[in-house]
Amino acid sequence: MTNSPILISNARIVNDGQVSEGDVRVRDGRIDKIAGSITAAEGETVIDAAGAWLLPGMIDDQVHFREPGLTAKGDMATESAAAVAGGITSFMEMPNVKPPTTTIEALEDKYGRAAGRASANYAFYLGATNDNIDEIRRVAPGQACGIKVFMGASTGSMLVDDPAMLEQIFTHSPLLIATHCEDTPMITANEERARERYGEDVPMSEHPRIRSEETCYKSSSLAVELAQRSGARLHVLHLTTARELELFSPGPAADKQITLEVCVHHLFFDESDYERLGAQIKCNPAIKTRDDREALIDAVANDLIDVIATDHAPHTAEEKTASYFQAPAGLPLVQHALLMTLEHVHAGRFSIETAVRKTSHSVADIFGVRDRGYIREGWHADLVLVDPDKPSRVTKEDTLYKCGWSPLEGFEFRSSVRATLVNGRLAWLDGQLTGAIEGQRLEFG
Repeated sequence: MTNSPILISNARIVNDGQVSEGDVRVRDGRIDKIAGSITAAEGETVIDAAGAWLLPGMIDDQVHFREPGLTAKGDMATESAAAVAGGITSFMEMPNVKPPTTTIEALEDKYGRAAGRASANYAFYLGATNDNIDEIRRVAPGQACGIKVFMGASTGSMLVDDPAMLEQIFTHSPLLIATHCEDTPMITANEERARERYGEDVPMSEHPRIRSEETCYKSSSLAVELAQRSGARLHVLHLTTARELELFSPGPAADKQITLEVCVHHLFFDESDYERLGAQIKCNPAIKTRDDREALIDAVANDLIDVIATDHAPHTAEEKTASYFQAPAGLPLVQHALLMTLEHVHAGRFSIETAVRKTSHSVADIFGVRDRGYIREGWHADLVLVDPDKPSRVTKEDTLYKCGWSPLEGFEFRSSVRATLVNGRLAWLDGQLTGAIEGQRLEFG
């Protein structure tokens, strides 16, 4: 069934800022035809959408799939399978693995690991360090989706805290620069104050005070200043505070030099959830106040925030039971991120057209992803069919992450992902992976 041409009929097609009723034919990995009504051809697989939303597949611009070197937590195969189950058809993966992706050689090694194993399309960031400016200068468009700069606490050698190096990166990078913005000296001082009060038994609820609004603002404002001075393309990742929003401007993502991402968990949780979930929602930068969350949701609706992503970062359940300073930061999200986003549509906070713009269109525009991110004739058939009227509950048994857990266990979404197509083949259908491994290396224009 998955090898034949596919006709999706009676869909509500969400694309280019509008919703239209119609049919879509997929043939040879591409979108062959879009029309109000298409007659099924002989031998064609027909999926009756019955009024469900047909969306371009989500392009996740920030994931940690843990390969190479950290594969007890996740790998290209397991995490990309979870991604397509959640309607994510392409991902851009981060460089803080072992060894870190800070050379062209390491970058190409990751493409080799993904080929034939990734269920979704893939690209990788080249990581910046305090001493790899020569590698950054020689990376070619298409070799990486961007340059990742950890301007805050990181693992290993990937913290870039040399002002001269930051200047060089922003001046000479041939690619978009994506930044993690937190100020390490301020975080360290906050940690010491917490130790003075609590010893080593710091409650998880202190996390948003240790990685505070001030630590984020100091670093993100520096990134914006560097970009404005150098003219570099800057994409600020996982913004968490209302105050930082003042640094950015609203408008179409394609028209901006400096763009902005928010992650689904910062739109979904707030500091009141630490008591219930503890280290399960410990992440960097931290989930902060309810007021911050509300401001971020409004900023999505008002086109101040350009992209919604995951920062998917699995750790083992055992690791997450450790004390504050020992428990690693990050949570697994790709299987449920699109449904988390659509909860805000159901709640009336922003429209389905806005959700699609932030999860697909704007990502393709910002990164220059070729022939993906929209439902257009001739473009790659990366599609997701979402039933907005069929609830789906998160259970441990149905969780596909290699780490085997989700902070959302027990939550019931108002929508469900009915089908996901990657390059024209069904990767997920009616609650099951099909076994299709169709991910391709992303191309950039």
